[in-house]
Amino acid sequence: MGVVSTFKWSQVAWTVLTYVLVFLLVFPVLWMILTAFKTEVAAITIPPTLLFQPTLDQFGLALSSGFAAYLFNSLVASLVSTALALVLGIPAAYAMVFVMSQKSSNDMLFFVLSTRFMPFAAILVPLYVIITRLNLLDNLFILIVVYTAMNLPLIIWMARSYFLDLPKEVLEGAWLDGCSTLQTIVRVVIPMAAPGLAAAALLSIIFAWNDFFFAVTLTYTNSPTLPIMVAAFTSNEGLFLAKVSALATMIIIVPVAIGIYAQKHLVQGLTGGALK
Repeated sequence: MGVVSTFKWSQVAWTVLTYVLVFLLVFPVLWMILTAFKTEVAAITIPPTLLFQPTLDQFGLALSSGFAAYLFNSLVASLVSTALALVLGIPAAYAMVFVMSQKSSNDMLFFVLSTRFMPFAAILVPLYVIITRLNLLDNLFILIVVYTAMNLPLIIWMARSYFLDLPKEVLEGAWLDGCSTLQTIVRVVIPMAAPGLAAAALLSIIFAWNDFFFAVTLTYTNSPTLPIMVAAFTSNEGLFLAKVSALATMIIIVPVAIGIYAQKHLVQGLTGGALK
């Protein structure tokens, strides 16, 4: 009985510790959402007030500050770049697993991942010069190209890991039935690897959606994204804390909604290929 009692108390302790850690991680987000419903005066009150009259004024101010245009740019840049990365990355991962030799595949994978080893700041100056010479600065197209290149190694890496778990007998059956490489990818590989590809696509969207580094450097007035809008709320008058919290709350709705919807695929995709 003593061992059982100790085991139960150990489970309780680990459960309590888990809840405490989760609360510490989630608390800043909850506080931000709470602040979004305050007035600016209530938001900067010290000590902070927990009891206040909720208001939607800050959301109205954020929406009236050109939110729709920033939202459109973020959606287009994130979704289009992710789609392009999938179109380019899935065939590349397929070739690494089913066409190349293992040594060539490993060398190619290392080369692809090595593009992410270098800090983004190291490539910013030459990238900025090239884009300026091409007269593509402050253009949504160039932002899509940059995000595609940024997320392509992630797509290839995750897709390759998941393709390694696919039963080759099914693929061989498709080949015997006369399917071309494109037909095999579209009709067999993608449906079977859907959870892993969904996880890769979700992460790609989130990385592009949250990017501030490239967006603030390569865009000005024609194609700024939502993170740029958040930074624009800092002025000579100070930081509008309640307004920024309202805007940030609206910004996180998209990735949170996608994450909740694709939670099952995300877990399966991130754990798929783990043994490889």
